[in-house]
Amino acid sequence: MRLTSMRIAAVLAAAALTGSGQNAGRAAAPGLPHDPHDLAGVWRATFRTLTLSGETPAMTALGKQRFNANKPSYGSRAVPPALGNDPQGNCDPLGIPRLLFYGGTTAIEILQAPDRVVEFFEWMHVWRTIWTDGRALPADPDPTWLGYSVGKWDGDTFVVDSIGFDEKTWLDHFGDPHSDEMRLQERYRRVDRDNLQLTLTLTDPKTYAQPWVSDTKTFRLEPKTVLQDLTCVPSQEQEFNRRIRDLAGGKGAASNR
Repeated sequence: MRLTSMRIAAVLAAAALTGSGQNAGRAAAPGLPHDPHDLAGVWRATFRTLTLSGETPAMTALGKQRFNANKPSYGSRAVPPALGNDPQGNCDPLGIPRLLFYGGTTAIEILQAPDRVVEFFEWMHVWRTIWTDGRALPADPDPTWLGYSVGKWDGDTFVVDSIGFDEKTWLDHFGDPHSDEMRLQERYRRVDRDNLQLTLTLTDPKTYAQPWVSDTKTFRLEPKTVLQDLTCVPSQEQEFNRRIRDLAGGKGAASNR
């Protein structure tokens, strides 16, 4: 079953207001056995904030310029999608960390191998490799949509450091920008069998006056969930834009075909 753009937008809007439904606030039964170094499984977000945190750090002049140029369809600056420029309206890659904030509407599956951890995202049906073989971050990587990531264990916390992000992506649904010098650290901790906590620290002096530290985000294990093929198809998205978004935004009449 394919989830349409309209349904994705509706669920995201509801999540921003009410959280993630029945999973929100549910705690795992105490004492259930788990390996804190085993992150494998299908996880779904239980948090409400569809960005790093509710408080955005002060932006530099360049950051403000890029922020004002972004026209999202969510939040206090929302415009009709036809008048906006959200990359997802063209099925462009969403990038990291934005894909992590889709967890309330779609799921993330984590797979572990001896030399890597893979995060597979249900929405966009893309995967991200986090190298765990001891390699260092490259000195000057070519920018990519998902960046270049390495991970290691710090006690029971899995620490991921990433660089090399393409600055065309947005950080979130609200149009917060970043530069190609952004560095991101994620700290994952499996606090019990059914709950995985994540905190992020984003450092980007070209865009923000200080590091942006996220609130703590919790993902809940869904052991019976099988990921769906929720691929954003450009031709379908363009047709949806022509028939629905553009018409709603006053950019022209829908065709009779």
